[in-house]
Amino acid sequence: MGRDRAGRSEARPLRLFVAFEIPEPVRELVGDAVAPIRELHPRARWVPAENQHVTLKFLGATWPRLLRWVTEAVEGVARASEPFSSRVEGLGAFPSWRRARVLWAALDDSQGRMSAIAAELERALAAEFPPERRAFTPHLTVARFDPPVELGAVSVRARTPASEPFRVDRIVLFRSHLRRPAPIYEAVDRFPLGG
Repeated sequence: MGRDRAGRSEARPLRLFVAFEIPEPVRELVGDAVAPIRELHPRARWVPAENQHVTLKFLGATWPRLLRWVTEAVEGVARASEPFSSRVEGLGAFPSWRRARVLWAALDDSQGRMSAIAAELERALAAEFPPERRAFTPHLTVARFDPPVELGAVSVRARTPASEPFRVDRIVLFRSHLRRPAPIYEAVDRFPLGG
């Protein structure tokens, strides 16, 4: 056994997260809405439209031996949840418009369905993955700024995106492949809500 097992690809951790996918027309609407901000900040790290999603639980580095357990846990949460509708209803910035590190599009969760699924995933995966410390805010990340920027004035020029309602009917387990200029997200499995 001259080679270290860690050098073999099957022994390396997988970078995983659990998310909802967003329909392409909704992502296009968001892209149109933030065009004025993009013009002023072209060097920001803009998330490609195909990568925009609602993260429910970021798992990070996950050993391959845990993949089946993670899959079963996510499937169980999906089976116990019912499909629902949501819509994009505006833009926001973390931590604030005056010192923005992240530009995002807000999603309607007035009935708490997304929050409930995120909380169930936290519980189902708690044995292997530490809980998220920040409160869950359903959103699509659109851009990241380093250093932070002042977006208060330009945010007024951006259109407020308000999409038609769309159906959320599945949870997706994604694997992230870190690449430049943007990561590639591979769907490992999709789990219909309600089984």
